[in-house]
Amino acid sequence: MKVGLGVTGCIAAYKAVEVMRGLRKAGVSVQVVLTRSARRFIAPLTFEALSGQGVITEMFRSGANLSIGHIHIAQEIQLLAVVPATANILGKFAHGIADDFLSTLYLSCPAPVLLAPAMNVEMWRHPAVRDSIEILKKRGHIFVDPEPGMLACGTEGEGRLANVDVIVPRILEALHRGESLIGQKILVTAGPTIEDIDPIRFLSNRSSGKMGYAVAQAARQRGAEVILVSGPTALDPPAGVHLIAIRSADEMKSAVLEHYPKMDIVIKAAAVADYRPAVRALEKIKKSGQPEILSLVPTDDILAQLGSAKRNQVLVGFTAETRDLLTRAREKMNRKNLDMIVANDVFSGVLGADSATVHVLSPSGETTTIENCSKLEIAHRILDLALQAQQLRGVGPASH
Repeated sequence: MKVGLGVTGCIAAYKAVEVMRGLRKAGVSVQVVLTRSARRFIAPLTFEALSGQGVITEMFRSGANLSIGHIHIAQEIQLLAVVPATANILGKFAHGIADDFLSTLYLSCPAPVLLAPAMNVEMWRHPAVRDSIEILKKRGHIFVDPEPGMLACGTEGEGRLANVDVIVPRILEALHRGESLIGQKILVTAGPTIEDIDPIRFLSNRSSGKMGYAVAQAARQRGAEVILVSGPTALDPPAGVHLIAIRSADEMKSAVLEHYPKMDIVIKAAAVADYRPAVRALEKIKKSGQPEILSLVPTDDILAQLGSAKRNQVLVGFTAETRDLLTRAREKMNRKNLDMIVANDVFSGVLGADSATVHVLSPSGETTTIENCSKLEIAHRILDLALQAQQLRGVGPASH
């Protein structure tokens, strides 16, 4: 495993040496990238002596341009960690500014990103910095927040770099996640379905697809082969994921059943319509001035069919309820033979949001609450629990 360790210019830069030592002790290879400002605080030679390899300090180095450096490194690292991360680098990352090696590496890097900020307390609180942090969190980047205490400027407050004993385990945890699904085949459903009434009108729901897309992104980050079956959304599919675009519940059923037998984990995050019009009008229904009755018939229950056909798959369902959340979720999980179910309270504002609080129920009676996290972090936690379910059942890639 290899980590790209970016070091930026602040007094806490010296602590990055201890972070590198901790990673090396854990058997992790480290490629250090020093910004020009970081070199004012600590010399490259220190990192070179302890890492056993050269330190990158410039975008254009004589004799080092036979390959495109930032692309090469971006492809070989499993995590980019920036310790410490200044307000300057957070702003660059958030807004796509690439004017040195580290910021250019960031834009080229498909691997997960971990940021450990350090700065003056007033800088940490400034709206511009908070905006950058919010943007980066929405991208799913991992933050190791600074600690309160006495700062180098003589003031006291939040802004001091987190302890090395906190940062190193977080990096190792992120690395473990990055390889945890290698060899696994995962199918994710996302978004709403659309059931046509006539050529213009349709029935649908408020699902944005953000949760399902986050699950697909997280699974791909962790090395899985991912198929994403999605209803219409405004989202771009995550890189490296095979997208199957569908419209109706029937189309989703066909796509899911085709791939289901070969899957290791199936996560049904889509909001599939429970009903569709009994008859689809071939022409636009004209306004007559009189009341109209729309007859509905139930769609096929895809999740129940998967539950009854389940062999070696781990099957995860979702439910959104307006009352009796946990009771209804557990009843649905048991009735449809699921390995776990993710329960959402409709009135909590989860629909279309970038973060949420969800409850994950298992057949053993356990309930795991994931509180006020980004949907990408929730996705990772769901995948952690799905892996645990695989272990409990003794299934997985080897069981196919």
